[in-house]
This record gives sequence, structure tokens and C-alpha cells, in this order.
Amino acid sequence: MRPPSVALPPPRTESPALRLALRPAAGGGGLPVGALDGAWWPHSDDLLRELPSLIPTLDRLWGRITRVNVNPRNWESLPREVPVQGHVVKVGWFTTEQDPHKLLLLSYRTGRWDVLVIPPQTGQAAAARLMAAAGDPAGSSTASALLAAERDRSVNDAADAGDAPARDISAEAAWESEGGAARSVPLIMPIGRISVSSGR
Repeated sequence: MRPPSVALPPPRTESPALRLALRPAAGGGGLPVGALDGAWWPHSDDLLRELPSLIPTLDRLWGRITRVNVNPRNWESLPREVPVQGHVVKVGWFTTEQDPHKLLLLSYRTGRWDVLVIPPQTGQAAAARLMAAAGDPAGSSTASALLAAERDRSVNDAADAGDAPARDISAEAAWESEGGAARSVPLIMPIGRISVSSGR
């Protein structure tokens, strides 16, 4: 007689801290054309891995997110659907119609949200500046325009520092995006208070 088999729970893995900054709710007139509702700094370019940590937070804030649209240029893979805490989020993509650095989210309750996607390998200082700019209530820049301005700033800062090479990727950010230990404190920044968690 065989002993009864015992199903062991899967090994517990801690998901990386969410790095998100959102614009305060628009008052009355809505957002200007091209304006962003905030910024998201994923840890990788894998939507299947990243969306399950983002969507539950946005579900609580904006109502159930039912669909996301991306430009496939900056994503490793494009699943058609992503399971997220009891529901499925459909994934769509556009190549020419959508800014390659923007995530478009649709929810039942609120409608449409546009979020800057900060490349995973971006350093902390640059990411903090991008999050602040994307969440600025007076801002009207597109996602690509914000990233281009940040790249220009990096080049100018490097030139001002005596022709030192521009550093696009911090060692810590690269390590985390490749699966290294992540910050234990979530990085969700309301506008007006910008801080980047420095680790455990």
C-alpha cells in the first residue's frame, strides 16, 4: 500500500516592489491631449511577469482593469491574456498608433489611463525625474518626449562632468532587472512627494 501523497505548496517567491507614480485625479476638464496619468518602472520587459504586480494596485484605484495596449517594440513577449488575481486582462498592441513608451489601460469604472513605461534598466535618479515629470499635473508631454528629454539631460550631464561617459544603466537596476534581490518597500509616489527606496 502506498502512503498518501501530500501536495506541497509551490515555493514562495517574493514579487519585486511595485514602482509607480500617479498624477492626482484630474479636476473637471480632464487631461490635455498627450498627457500622461503617471509612470510605471517595471523590473523587466516581460509583460506576463510584470502586469500581475501592477494591475491589482490599479484595480483598487481605478476599478477593474480589463485591457492593456502596448507598442510591441519594447516588450520581449506579448501574451494575449494575463491572469491577474481572479480575472484575466486582455493584451492588445499597436505598432504605429501607440507611443512605444506608453501603456494604455482600460477599466470598466474609469475609462482610459495612459502611463509612461520607464525602461527597466533606467537608473534611479533618471527614473525619479521621469516619474515626477509624468505625474506633473501641469505636464502635457508624451511618453517618448519625456524619455528623449531625459536622454538629452544624461548626455549634457556627462559632457559637463568632463566628458565622462553617460551612464544609462545603474548596476543595481541591471541586477534587479535580471532577477536579483529587489527593494522590499514598494515605490508608489504620489505627486508632490518623490522618494526612491534605497533598499532593505
